[in-house]
Amino acid sequence: MDLKSTLQSSKESKNAEVNRRSSNYHPSIWGDHFIMSSNDIKPDQEIEKRIETLKVEVEKMLSNAASKFRIDEIITLVDELQRLGVAYHFENQIKEALQSIYINSNNDVKDDHNDLYKVALCFRLLRQQGYKVSADKFKKFKDEKGEFKATLANDARALLCLYEASHMRVQGEDILEEAIEFTRKHLQSLISTCQLAEQIKHSLEIPLHRGMPRLEARHYISIYFRNEMLLEFAKLDFNHLQALHRRELGDITRWWKDIDFATKLPFARDRLVECYFWILGVYFEPKYSITRKFMTKIIAIASVIDDIYDVYGTLEEVKLFTRAIERWEVVAGNELPNYMQVCYFALLDVVKEMEDNLVNKGLLYSMPYAKEAIKSLVRTYFVEAKWFNANYLPTFEEYVENSTISSGYPMLAVEALIGLEDVTITKEALDWAISVPKIIRSSSLIARLVDDIQTYKVEQERGDAPSSVQCYMQQYDVSEEEACKRIKEMVETAWMNINEEIQDPNHLPFPWLLPSLNLARMMVVLYSNGDSYTNSSGQTKDRIASLLVLPIPK
Repeated sequence: MDLKSTLQSSKESKNAEVNRRSSNYHPSIWGDHFIMSSNDIKPDQEIEKRIETLKVEVEKMLSNAASKFRIDEIITLVDELQRLGVAYHFENQIKEALQSIYINSNNDVKDDHNDLYKVALCFRLLRQQGYKVSADKFKKFKDEKGEFKATLANDARALLCLYEASHMRVQGEDILEEAIEFTRKHLQSLISTCQLAEQIKHSLEIPLHRGMPRLEARHYISIYFRNEMLLEFAKLDFNHLQALHRRELGDITRWWKDIDFATKLPFARDRLVECYFWILGVYFEPKYSITRKFMTKIIAIASVIDDIYDVYGTLEEVKLFTRAIERWEVVAGNELPNYMQVCYFALLDVVKEMEDNLVNKGLLYSMPYAKEAIKSLVRTYFVEAKWFNANYLPTFEEYVENSTISSGYPMLAVEALIGLEDVTITKEALDWAISVPKIIRSSSLIARLVDDIQTYKVEQERGDAPSSVQCYMQQYDVSEEEACKRIKEMVETAWMNINEEIQDPNHLPFPWLLPSLNLARMMVVLYSNGDSYTNSSGQTKDRIASLLVLPIPK
């Protein structure tokens, strides 16, 4: 045996003796399902023709309402198109229609000021579009005592609309804070007697503004009945998109299976389908197919790297991995243990694949940003590994500073801008994203703190590194209950900061901002009832099935 083989054998022998931790994650629920099912998907030209025909009809509806400036018709139609998941077909028309309403509302054009439903709906739609409209318009719905009028308590439709609108609030808007409490209280009392019970229950679980757009569309289609033509269009379009998404997931699953992560790295979470679902919450539109597949591969590999640092790797091994990532060279991978090489080379290959895709489009300048974002993530993983091995409890501020990056969201926010087909992402946009600006930091804070609140007890029992809850309790000498309360308040503040960035009169282009909003939404979807990413056999499985397995019946 030569010297190199002897050293390798010694290295592997030593590796085998290491007492490694295990989290006993359940295996993939989906296996080869999407490889098999995607083989059966074939384009249906008749369906595609029908979708185009209905699309023309909807365009006419929007044009007619806009040309006659029927505000009620415009806001009702825009709301329905957004909720039904088909508004992406009409982005420019919707933008122009809402801009017209905003301009005219500032010029005191008369509308039905006393209809809470219409006022709240218009308010929400305009704020979603980035217009900073005043919340003072809700003062008229208060009584002499400064409280919301008791007569509003029986109007479930208006209450629900105000509840949804109130989640567009920014810091200092006390009237919207009061509106949330008022509407939540009365909506809960109406659930058992109201015709809108199902919709109310759904919104109280996850408000519209914080929900995953595709899941919201699937739900709304199931309860919508007002316009048969719109309903047909929404169903056909949903199923058409689902077929595209299943084909994409089939391709990605083949890639995952070829690398054989599940067998070669059995200690890690095998959650490829869940990762695709996560990214589907960021981008679902056909034009984002390339970026969606790239992001899915990146987040899937990042999840494995996270488990290497948190669970399986020794401190010396993760130190080597960190150095290799910093170098970003094929030769650097040769210094890693075999199990790490699988992950390292897969990552380099995915990034190289994207580079090859962009080279002919003149967008190669974006790839150093993609790499730097991954390097930043791995650096914070290494900091956490050192803390854990040293049994060090960081201050709350230290923890937050590091963990907002280790949440993975700053990295994903950068990757989300790579390779967009419909937008030329400039160096300015990438410089902005890599600096972790306010909206990305707020989304990342939501990711970390929501995760911690839901998982800290399980992780503590498992012997994992301390979470924000333990750090806060220790530093401020408060109870577990008080720490969780304060951290939840920070989450709400972060949501308001996201709203503020979107509603800034000089806000940046929406393609820069929306990934952070959508990533924050996915934390609510995946972590509102515990860690439904790691433990994905319950609610997450059902949600994935509703979007990627089960078509909507005609």
